[in-house]
Amino acid sequence: MLHFHKEGAKTILGACVLTVAIVFAADYFLKDNFWLLKTIQVIALIFLIIILQFFRNPNRTIRPEDKNLVAPVDGKVVVIEEVFESEYFKDKRLQVSIFMSPINVHVTRYAASGKINFSKYHPGKFLVAWHPKASEENERTTIVIETKEFGEILYRQIAGALAKRIVNYAVEGTQVVQGTDAGFIKFGSRVDLFLPLGTELNVKLNDVVKGNQTVIAKK
Repeated sequence: MLHFHKEGAKTILGACVLTVAIVFAADYFLKDNFWLLKTIQVIALIFLIIILQFFRNPNRTIRPEDKNLVAPVDGKVVVIEEVFESEYFKDKRLQVSIFMSPINVHVTRYAASGKINFSKYHPGKFLVAWHPKASEENERTTIVIETKEFGEILYRQIAGALAKRIVNYAVEGTQVVQGTDAGFIKFGSRVDLFLPLGTELNVKLNDVVKGNQTVIAKK
């Protein structure tokens, strides 16, 4: 059964109302122009399908495993490199970045179980998500989870050129469970993971990963 994320409820309702209105209006005003009528109605239905597809929330329940870090989102691995993380750790970390296209599932899930030690929203720009400065200049949220096996890991939700809203459920001091919903990013974006140096990765550059299914790193 197809499920939709709660963050899309208002958008889906609005899209349904608009689609129905366009279909009936076209049928009333363009009944003498068959091809134009059908073209407009088909475009309206395609628009609705795109909205429904974007907010889909596939059921991917897993059995939490402390020795694995799972992908927090669907997408493509676009960065694997050692970088200096300047906001929280203020030292070198292994960065793994996952780019999400508009057709990917946009639910963010917790990559590991643990305690939320840090959660902060940053307003910012809307550079394309693959821009080198997007991680520091775009609208974003930074979340740090203290895990049993990996110590503290940081993940950052980053808005892209189309994404205009980041939803973050992480609250400092709370315990979270691997695989449960951590938030949502609307209309294309990126998620960066910052892991301890020496972390054994299970993915490589350009791999396509699935949230809650692909193991990013393991102990």
